[in-house]
Amino acid sequence: MLNVNAVNHHPDSRSSTSVTGLVTVCHVIRQKKQRWRKAKEGICPGSGFLFTQSACGMAAVWQQVLAVDARYNAYRTPTFPQFRTQYIRRRSQLLRENAKCGFEPGLRRQYLKLRSQLLALRYGPLSEQSSFRASSVRSSRTTLDRMEDFEEDPRAQGARGHRRSVSRGSYQLQAQMNRAVYDERPPGSLVPTSVAEASRAMAGDTTLSENYAFAGMHHIFDQHVDSAVPRLQFANDDKHLLACCSLDGTLSIMTLSPPPPSVKVTLKGHGGPVTDFAWSLSNDIIVSTSLDGTLRIWNTEDGRCIREVRDPESSELLCCTFQPMNNNLTVVGNSKHHLQVVNISTGKKVKGGSSKLTGRVLSLSFDAPGKILWAGDDRGSIFSFLFDMATGKLTKAKRLVVSEGSSICSISARSWISREARDPSLLVNACVNKLLLYRVVDNEGTLQLKRSFPIQHGSQLVHSIFCPLMSFRQGACVVTGSEDGCVYFFDVERNTKAIVNKLQGHGGPVLDVSFNCDESLLASADSTGMVIIWRREQKKNEH
Repeated sequence: MLNVNAVNHHPDSRSSTSVTGLVTVCHVIRQKKQRWRKAKEGICPGSGFLFTQSACGMAAVWQQVLAVDARYNAYRTPTFPQFRTQYIRRRSQLLRENAKCGFEPGLRRQYLKLRSQLLALRYGPLSEQSSFRASSVRSSRTTLDRMEDFEEDPRAQGARGHRRSVSRGSYQLQAQMNRAVYDERPPGSLVPTSVAEASRAMAGDTTLSENYAFAGMHHIFDQHVDSAVPRLQFANDDKHLLACCSLDGTLSIMTLSPPPPSVKVTLKGHGGPVTDFAWSLSNDIIVSTSLDGTLRIWNTEDGRCIREVRDPESSELLCCTFQPMNNNLTVVGNSKHHLQVVNISTGKKVKGGSSKLTGRVLSLSFDAPGKILWAGDDRGSIFSFLFDMATGKLTKAKRLVVSEGSSICSISARSWISREARDPSLLVNACVNKLLLYRVVDNEGTLQLKRSFPIQHGSQLVHSIFCPLMSFRQGACVVTGSEDGCVYFFDVERNTKAIVNKLQGHGGPVLDVSFNCDESLLASADSTGMVIIWRREQKKNEH
């Protein structure tokens, strides 16, 4: 009997030869797996298996397998979309597990070819054909909601992030496939990629309003009561792990499962209010900034402070973010208008990795490939910087004055605003009583205003986010806090009545919002220290 990697349906008689070949390949794979295990245990020291190389090759192959599955997933059980959702999630999980086993990539590529043939025989050829190009596989989030557009950069291939796992090598390949189709079409046209098919499977047959029907409060955390919680964020690719920082000088890591939700660990050590933090890709490290003038690196399992890096100017540190392609590098902004790249492994500044803005640096965001960094200050300016992947050097590129003297509190970048067509965008909170959506028009980070949405925002450090799971049939959503104590969902493609949902329950200005990886939960934090976990309403046939 074939294992889970075999085709899930019985092909017709035309594919008997392919099935025989598939069984043979699976048998060889099992033999190779046994040899690999013996080699790892030292039983066969001369077998020549190199785990790292084999695993890296496997990561590329399983991404191709998942891409094939995603392309055909819309054809499975067309009247029961919830089964397609379950299938693609489980498929991704099992493939990630198998990618760690170190099978020989050549054999897996044979399996991939046979699987593609069998699926084509059963469901017919797809209208859009793309070649599978397995170039360098670089680190990114591994869930279906974060398949961003990574461009090839040979300089970045030697970079190594903090504890980079093979399974995070993920969607470079899929992005290349998407781009290959996109480049052949006129600007602005729709791109029916496998990413869109996967998004359709995740969204099911629900409408946009149903997808974002968050209403019930799942839980309320109040451990930071009476001190504002300026930032909170779910861990990468995680449904139940959430962290927040507080002006009381501490950070909390909370877990929502198993019930009841609880505070897993409290990070104590800063001598002043904590202003910002960021998860590493592997979720084992958190970096945080504080008004005490220090950057701290924390172990998320036991809450231990691994390293403290003091600002040489003794200035207040206001924001931080990891370099997405190299988690050894963190960018920090301070109150003396300076931006600095710090190597957290050594605790030292990176030579050439500094620059100066016109005001206090309040917000930072990289694009998905890590080539462009945007920084916002309290004078109303957004600067773009080109980031040298090889050296960590920053080169100032463009400047946009949003509104003179109005703080740029939040910047979020995304390569795809929806699953239909590539539209690199920047979501910005500025103290102008509006949420601003900009289009990124070139590779230097130049911005062009696309849409604005009215919210109450005049003085607080309010943040917003893109929604990770998008119904590509009916637009895309963004979510923002507001000084009126509400959380707003906006459809960025509606010209009128753009508000999709409005959550009320906070007792003060909502400062930050965050989705978990499958968008079943939304967390929001306010100026009174309250953190609310909102649960998405589910239809009866959802699992």
